[in-house]
Amino acid sequence: MEALLHQSRAICPFLSKSSPATLRSLSTTSAPGAGAMSNLQVLGRRCPIMGKALAVQSSRMQGAYGGARAYHSRVSRAKLHTSSSKEAQAVESEHLRANQRHVPVPPTAQSPANTTSAHVGPANASPAPTFDYEAFYHNELDKKHKDKSYRYFNNINRMAKEFPRAHLASKEEKVTVWCSNDYLGMGRNQHVLKSMHETLDNYGAGAGGTRNISGHNQHAVALEDTIAKLHAKEAALVFSSCYVANDATLATLGSKLPNCVILSDSLNHASMIQGIRHSGAKKVVFKHNDVADLEAKLQAIPAECPKIIAFESVYSMCGSIGPIEEICDLAEKYGAITFLDEVHAVGMYGPHGAGVAEHLDFEAHKAGRPQGTVQDRIDIITGTLGKAYGCVGGYIAGSAKLVDTIRSLAPGFIFTTSLPPATMAGAKTSIEYQANYQGDRRLQQLHTRAVKDSLNSKDIPVIPNPSHIIPVLVGNAEVAKKASDLLLEDWGIYVQAINYPTVPVGQERLRVTPTPGHDKAYQAHLVEAFDAVWKQLGIKRTSEWASQGGFIGVGVDGEEAEPLWTDAQLGIDPFAKDMKAGQGATGILGNILETERKATAQAVAAAA
Repeated sequence: MEALLHQSRAICPFLSKSSPATLRSLSTTSAPGAGAMSNLQVLGRRCPIMGKALAVQSSRMQGAYGGARAYHSRVSRAKLHTSSSKEAQAVESEHLRANQRHVPVPPTAQSPANTTSAHVGPANASPAPTFDYEAFYHNELDKKHKDKSYRYFNNINRMAKEFPRAHLASKEEKVTVWCSNDYLGMGRNQHVLKSMHETLDNYGAGAGGTRNISGHNQHAVALEDTIAKLHAKEAALVFSSCYVANDATLATLGSKLPNCVILSDSLNHASMIQGIRHSGAKKVVFKHNDVADLEAKLQAIPAECPKIIAFESVYSMCGSIGPIEEICDLAEKYGAITFLDEVHAVGMYGPHGAGVAEHLDFEAHKAGRPQGTVQDRIDIITGTLGKAYGCVGGYIAGSAKLVDTIRSLAPGFIFTTSLPPATMAGAKTSIEYQANYQGDRRLQQLHTRAVKDSLNSKDIPVIPNPSHIIPVLVGNAEVAKKASDLLLEDWGIYVQAINYPTVPVGQERLRVTPTPGHDKAYQAHLVEAFDAVWKQLGIKRTSEWASQGGFIGVGVDGEEAEPLWTDAQLGIDPFAKDMKAGQGATGILGNILETERKATAQAVAAAA
């Protein structure tokens, strides 16, 4: 022990200041409650330096002693920094008693000790370097700034009574919003607001809990019944958002179905990609809307493996429409189930607003014959309450057993607070309103046609598509941001720039979404502003893209897409152009726009 004391004094700042008599006393007196262990040993085992040395020495003494190794590991992890010696000694004592038969400790005289349990350590030791979190944040943000993909948020405050107008930070700074996902202006619909006000007064602001605790109520039941009826499915389930609905459903199915393979369109939304990743299932990506590529990949998967084909009806950044019927054919042929995201289509297509799947059999659904239709063949439909329906939330619809499985197993549903009663009541009213009135979506389609035609006439590069989305190609992230800023600052028009990772690098764009409220005056102002900004920044026109062979449909011959809504479905007389000789298509369309606008206003006023 003398040799150990001499060696310890040379390296330990605590021991070097202690007299030999003190050290000798410590080495021969036992700590209270520590059995045969001396005070010096107790202090040494708390020291981060000596504790390790004593552990090594003890292991050498014992050899292969079995359980004692665990003892030394536990003791070295005891609460070294505690100011209470009593607590530390209790820990020592507990482990000593458990290992006393295995650990040889020299007998010492039992006498009271008068020491403290202060932490002993090197006086001038520098702390070990730790991870610099702030530097990490800085570097990640710096990357976004350098590649011009950093996202700036504008303070846009939509005014319900002046839709589609909004104000910036100051109420005097008013702008026109041209990029909202409130496609039909239902966020200010008087029927929706009335329902929400009444429910809010009666039931308060929040739901009070998750659905399985106290957040399940009549509003949730009624809303899910309405959604199931809309899509002609057995059941529906409401989530806090469709991002959560997609993530939770795909993650749950992919993880529970044995050896599941999920086939995903290359342009699928981030929520679907995340759900597939969370599922742990094998993912196979097929080319966008390419059914031949999809079939080739289905053929390579064993027939006995469960398969999910995940795709969208309207791809919101390019406006393309998924080949729903063809994918249903492949799913039935190869034993897969279909997962269709109708987020940007619900409220917008079909006689009742159920989406593109309903629209494909327009007359059958209009007559109330949903069986055997394309929509009937889809296994899982997901949608949102936060876009065309003007509220917030998401959902799935499908068979009763499928919905109950997700309800029972999906953490994203089970552990999330339910939507507020007022929100669910408003969403239900919005769905029912659009299911019985086509005027809003027809007028929106007519406005979309008019804006596309006007932009094309100015050589502004609109990416061709058959939907209500108007993507205007810029091709550079920094320039797209400048164009968005100029439109807002100089023209009072808010159109947000879309860049990576929402779209690939080099395909940056401005995404325009007309609504029923964007009448001819707003349209003329928009087209004038775009033309001026394109000149000011020298952005490529359609003709310039064409001279380079075209790009993602812009400037490519034969890429004009026929609108999904036909003239007959919109109520446009196919013989009107011949009957109105000399007036031209634009004049006829203008008359129809005005007629539809008045009809919409009268219907809303009468219903109110």
